[in-house]
Amino acid sequence: EKNVSTALELLRSRYTAHVKCEIPYIISTVHPDKLEGHDEAVISKWAAESQWDGLEIIKTEKGTASDTEGSVEFIAKYREKLKKHTHHEVAKFVKKDGKWFFYDSDLPFKQVVNETPKVGRNDICPCGSGKKYKKCCG
Repeated sequence: EKNVSTALELLRSRYTAHVKCEIPYIISTVHPDKLEGHDEAVISKWAAESQWDGLEIIKTEKGTASDTEGSVEFIAKYREKLKKHTHHEVAKFVKKDGKWFFYDSDLPFKQVVNETPKVGRNDICPCGSGKKYKKCCG
């Protein structure tokens, strides 16, 4: 019930609230501008049907007591119907009137773009042999 002083503390307390199925706390720590779409019944059902196996903090950016925003990348491990799952995200937090709130989240993965053109099977091999790629290095 104490006011958390960092974004990381809020993340940990929200994880604990999922473990203990304290859904009103989870809802109360969502930024007021982002409450739409947070269905208490759905969250409660998911938390109750899951067995929580641990929380791993990957990295934090800002989110200290003197900041007004921050993010925490984490992996939450849990089981549903004995099947193991991992939830990997970057949670974004903002401080409003001195209180930290969960604001939004993103997946931590970025799209990989090839910087060189793709070599086709029937193209000349880039190794310089003069053969088709499929007969050489492909």
